[in-house]
Amino acid sequence: MIHSFMKQLSLVLMTVLWVGVVFAQSAPTPAKEAVKSANIFSIAPDASTDPKYVDQTNGERGKVQPGNNAPLWRQAGAGVTGYSSLPASEAPEAGNLIQPFVQYPGSRLTTAGEAWRQVRNQWIIPYGAALLAIIAGAVALFYWRKGTMTLHGAETGRKIERFTPFERSAHWANAIAFCALAISGFVMAFGKFLILPVIGGALFGWLTFALKNIHNFAGPLFAVSLVVVLITFVRDNMPSADDVQWLLQGGGMFSGKEVPSHRFNAGEKVVFWGGVFLLGGIVVASGLVLDKLVPGLIYERSTMQVANMVHGVATLLMMAMFIGHIYMGTIGMQGAYSAMREGYVDETWAKEHHELWYNDIQAGKIPAQRTPPATAGAATAPPVSAQA
Repeated sequence: MIHSFMKQLSLVLMTVLWVGVVFAQSAPTPAKEAVKSANIFSIAPDASTDPKYVDQTNGERGKVQPGNNAPLWRQAGAGVTGYSSLPASEAPEAGNLIQPFVQYPGSRLTTAGEAWRQVRNQWIIPYGAALLAIIAGAVALFYWRKGTMTLHGAETGRKIERFTPFERSAHWANAIAFCALAISGFVMAFGKFLILPVIGGALFGWLTFALKNIHNFAGPLFAVSLVVVLITFVRDNMPSADDVQWLLQGGGMFSGKEVPSHRFNAGEKVVFWGGVFLLGGIVVASGLVLDKLVPGLIYERSTMQVANMVHGVATLLMMAMFIGHIYMGTIGMQGAYSAMREGYVDETWAKEHHELWYNDIQAGKIPAQRTPPATAGAATAPPVSAQA
């Protein structure tokens, strides 16, 4: 009887256990508490009433207003120097996230990085583009109204050597480097406004990357060739009293009668001293700073910002000046391009465009053939002026 009772009790307990397991499996599982969002403006709305609110550290601020990192950014904006693994001798401002307040010419009083951005985007880029457009438009208008300046007299067939092979090599090296720098710099400065909308971001990114490398490699070539050009042509570009008369009459470009000049007229001398010597020197010097090639110079961000602004302004002025020079040396004047390509000009060309130079050659003060025949090639050299 006891055995029967125990058996029934076991069945009851097993039934109760089974029912409990089933009930537990079928009962809904309580949902886990979700992460609550927090609005930093509602966590401690009266935190700013604390007298020491402004002096709180970022750790203290994190307790009352999590996520409000104002103390950190306040210190960064104030120029507080933090830790940096870079040596202070090479990067003295590496621990400073934000530069101090400055006021560059044309900018508001603000942080140096923002001041540089304002000068570049509000002055250099728009006014530089306007300057180049005005100069190009003026040259196009002049060509439309005047056309190519042709010779008034007939060519004699007798040639005068205007440029030696060395002079032409120096000029072409400098000219090619300048064109590479001007084109690449123009695209980097104005490309996102003029080219990017047309060709798209992928192709424009590849184009600017390639041109940036061309710019960096052409820069040293331009610097070296600039020095060679200055040394080569400085003697014939020295100012003289005859240049004043040439400038007063505008070279005779509007009157139709050229003003007598020596080997280089006053306009070419202005390009030489103003464009090649002055602006070219500034462009090269600022470019060397931007390339970090000046020994002993500490390259802080402010140094690079000033160099960038100077480089941009000098380059735009130089390009504007050289637009006229390139025009006169190509389609603007008959025989000018062939003189730099072949080295020789006809007697008539020399007499009409550089009469004083031509007179010195006729008087024997300057040789009509400066390159030795062995170098020039006796079989191929054009006949020179018999009177010289």
